Amino acid sequence: MRFGVLGTGTVGDAIASKLVALGHEVKMGARDAKNEKAAAWVARSGARASQGSFADAAAFGELLWNCTSGAGSLDALKAAGEANLAGKVLIDIANPLDFSKGMPPTLFVSNTDSLGEQLQRAFPKTHVVKTLNTLNAQLMVAPGSLAGGDHDLFMSGNDAGAKGKVKELLQSFGWKTIHDLGDITTARGTESILPLWIRLWGALGNASFNFKIVR
Repeated sequence: MRFGVLGTGTVGDAIASKLVALGHEVKMGARDAKNEKAAAWVARSGARASQGSFADAAAFGELLWNCTSGAGSLDALKAAGEANLAGKVLIDIANPLDFSKGMPPTLFVSNTDSLGEQLQRAFPKTHVVKTLNTLNAQLMVAPGSLAGGDHDLFMSGNDAGAKGKVKELLQSFGWKTIHDLGDITTARGTESILPLWIRLWGALGNASFNFKIVR
């Protein structure tokens, strides 16, 4: 399968590398088609890896990943182009974190809205699925590295078919327990976990942790 990964940071690198390792073709997109981080990733990732602009990656991918910073996600997707996004599933990993006043960051949208909803409203012909935003990049692609993979993931989105495709893909990453929270408005809940996540990171001294629902 062909994937477009928007974003060249730690998360984009981890997701793109996992997809290539699973045998998929991946184009990493950035504002600059010659982005140095993307070029370095391509150089070490082999023949199934390529790079380009946001628009190039969005046009290439049958399924797309938003791995950009939350503050820049809308602009990145606008640069990707509505026509390149239309009819496709977009897995949104970004969080609405505002670092303008330093650490810890605040949320620039919360309670009555979410970044996931903003993206869905901006691109109504795209099937936005919010997931993987409540843990660090290492665990996103290797859940088995923590407690045998026996921990939980959450998913939000309006389209049942899109969520089904994303669930299958996440299972190929090694995820066992994926909670479908409902439509995209439920992304308000998972994005609101981030202030707690950041404080746990500080208290624990590392980011190798996740949540598990016990009933």
